[in-house]
Amino acid sequence: MGGWTYIMTNRRRGTLYIGVTANLPARISQHRAGNGSEFCQRYKLKRLVLTEHHATMIDAIAREKALKEWNRDWKIELIEAANPDWEDLFQTINA
Repeated sequence: MGGWTYIMTNRRRGTLYIGVTANLPARISQHRAGNGSEFCQRYKLKRLVLTEHHATMIDAIAREKALKEWNRDWKIELIEAANPDWEDLFQTINA
């Protein structure tokens, strides 16, 4: 089953939130419904802009910790390499 790292935002180059989960559709649904993290609620982060699948939750957690150490410019470059238009990827994971 593995795990996922993901990045949420409120707009292009807006506030970023990095998370980890075993069930990506369920977790993003929680964020979008306002039942995710307090940080996402406070800043209205409902747009999923990056997802990465990992073979194990241990790998996913390690990646989450590493991403949180990155500077903001590196995070933006990572997002724009995979999703240059900052489109909401929620529909692609829920299809």
